[in-house]
Amino acid sequence: MAASGVLNVRKPPGPTSFDVVRQVRRLTGQRRVGHGGTLDPLAEGVLPVLLGRATRLSRYLLDLPKAYLVEALLGQATTTYDAQGQVTYEGDPATVSEEALREALQSFRGQIRQVPPPFSAVKVAGHRAYDRARSGQPPQLSPRTVQVYRLNLVEFRPPVLVLEVECGRGTYIRSLVHDLGLKLGCGAHVTRLVRTRVGPFLLAEAVPLERLADEWQTRLLPPEVAVAHLPSAQLDDAQARAVGHGRPLPLDALPGQAERLRVHDAQGNLVAVLRRDDSKGLWRPETVLTG
Repeated sequence: MAASGVLNVRKPPGPTSFDVVRQVRRLTGQRRVGHGGTLDPLAEGVLPVLLGRATRLSRYLLDLPKAYLVEALLGQATTTYDAQGQVTYEGDPATVSEEALREALQSFRGQIRQVPPPFSAVKVAGHRAYDRARSGQPPQLSPRTVQVYRLNLVEFRPPVLVLEVECGRGTYIRSLVHDLGLKLGCGAHVTRLVRTRVGPFLLAEAVPLERLADEWQTRLLPPEVAVAHLPSAQLDDAQARAVGHGRPLPLDALPGQAERLRVHDAQGNLVAVLRRDDSKGLWRPETVLTG
């Protein structure tokens, strides 16, 4: 049977997220492989990789909080907002005290507005922003609202600083550091970025990419870990058959007031994720894994 589940992979700096996906395809023989949130080539750390039917659950991983450890250099802004870009501005980091840094960080907590980096995977008129930027025509990207749940200064060794960040979907750590440099007036860019968590997937439990060939079969997690944050309910046999064929259930057939439910059959297998439709009084299958 073709492999189905989730691998918590530790991506090293260098390869792209899709390089990792391609490697997993080669190792497992499974053609349906995707990931649960892009990491830049420079970045390292947690990259959930979904196989087989579990790829249908990728949307739920994208919505999970993510945590990062980021090292940044004050005194230079770059085209890519990281160490791989060309320097566009140089300032004097000696003017930045730890007190001023901590005060500046306060404005980047909570709900904030940020513009994605010009070298990013954001689509503009059907094209990736980084393709436009590499062709010498960086796109005009619109600001977006993102959520920063936690932003702590771990270390300050001028001109180097280390931050811990916990954030929501769509947050660009490179933009956060770039904007921090603008606020401080000296410029800044990312020199190292480690994703330490995606929802329940922890860095300490991730399998290094170089050990994947030997360990992927024993480290493959069941698909339901991707939706473990959703409340659950058990279906009887008739309900499981109906949902497996894409048919809705009455709201009063299952408990709870949640927007979504993950539902399992009598054997504990994940059948689907249901979405609440109050207007019709139904639980509608949003993502079905069986069949």
